[in-house]
Amino acid sequence: MKEKTLKRLSLTLLAVSQLILALDYTIIFVGLPSIAADLGFSANSLQWVVSAFSLVYGGFLLIGGRLSDLLGRRRMFIIATALFGLGSLIGGIVNSEIMLILARAIQGLGGALLSPATLSLIMSNFAEGKERNHAMSVWAAMGGVGLSLGLLLGGVLTNYFGWEAIFLVNVPITILIILLSPVALQESKVKSTTRHYDLAGTVSVTAGMILVVYYLIQSPLEGWLNRVTVIPGIIGLCLLLLFIIIEKRTIEPLIPSRIIRIRSLVSATISAALFSASFGTLYYFLTLYTQEVLHYNAIQSGVSFLPLTLSALVGSKFINRMISTVGIAGTLGSGMGLGVIGFMILTQLSANNSFLVMIPGTIIIGLGQAFVFTTMFIAAGLGIEPKEQGIASAIINTGQQIGSAIGLAVIMAIVSAISNTSGSLEQMETALLTDAVHMALFIEAIIALFGVIVVFSLRQKKSSSLLANK
Repeated sequence: MKEKTLKRLSLTLLAVSQLILALDYTIIFVGLPSIAADLGFSANSLQWVVSAFSLVYGGFLLIGGRLSDLLGRRRMFIIATALFGLGSLIGGIVNSEIMLILARAIQGLGGALLSPATLSLIMSNFAEGKERNHAMSVWAAMGGVGLSLGLLLGGVLTNYFGWEAIFLVNVPITILIILLSPVALQESKVKSTTRHYDLAGTVSVTAGMILVVYYLIQSPLEGWLNRVTVIPGIIGLCLLLLFIIIEKRTIEPLIPSRIIRIRSLVSATISAALFSASFGTLYYFLTLYTQEVLHYNAIQSGVSFLPLTLSALVGSKFINRMISTVGIAGTLGSGMGLGVIGFMILTQLSANNSFLVMIPGTIIIGLGQAFVFTTMFIAAGLGIEPKEQGIASAIINTGQQIGSAIGLAVIMAIVSAISNTSGSLEQMETALLTDAVHMALFIEAIIALFGVIVVFSLRQKKSSSLLANK
């Protein structure tokens, strides 16, 4: 098979893996009412269909990145895809609450191993510069498409085939990826002379991350100072502090200290956290607006996100040109700035609007999303040695997960405090819910504005290596 054809096939596989991960983030939302009705979930237990995935995904990302580096990126990619497919299969055939939550946890574990393996395979299979930037833009575009397409696809599948289909749709895709991966993807891994896997560091950081993410997920429901959430949160922080101590003393640390001193990676990770706290939480609040305020069904709600999807696709075509013209920091800053504008435009939504009023704001946000999502991963790969691409990918993905969890928790806490309500937003009257969505959008605009400031801490000279092959 010709090298050019192999490159296209490898990029297709990596892009599709990103697509199904992004789809899984939003596709579950529209199926929740049907799942609750069929399996008898209570309101409190139903949220664990979503949280089980996030909890395991966020907790195992760092070890997933390290395993990719040591055991082989392609090998971990195949194992992770198989786990994700297994979780999807179990989710589509179960008939009990606990088994569905377990299936979501298995999907989360697969995602935690798959995400860093996918990104590090892009770094190792595509040359730095124009080729890698193109691969990154395609990969990132699929992420943006998946987020918005998930809402539409989830509605279609649930309405016509039942909620089980939102899980089973992943199974044939993962099987095809597994079969083609040995042909299309080149293996790469780190040769370790000590074979030291930093077990103590792995256990402490994984348990610590799981407990901290649990605190962030559960506190908006149980209360920020409730001992049910505070005690696990404190234990989690202690374990993360223990992890720092362990890393300073171990032979081969899970996160080498030199990595966290690379300014471009730190800035990119902070940018990823701010991006997820603003752009990433938008889908939740706009879904609330379209379904609870405008009373759209799941399919209509999904269609309302198509302008954002299309603009994100268009924006991905201009990534290389943007980086060539204004550099990495300029591209990130422009994307965050577009987000600020789009969020502020959407604050004008009212209960009497149709989704047509959403179009200007979502188009601008889609363009900004494309600029930020792609470029922050390009920035994260600068100055990273090939043997550490997996852990670097895991670090920025962890930033995304933590940013999303913290962002949504903080926004919900502020909205609840100002609205003087302790119930869920879905239970609000239309006028109050509209005000709550406005408030959330305004907070997202502030977060994105802070992101504009942060991204300009990137060293402009670091972007020059990206342009060498243009």
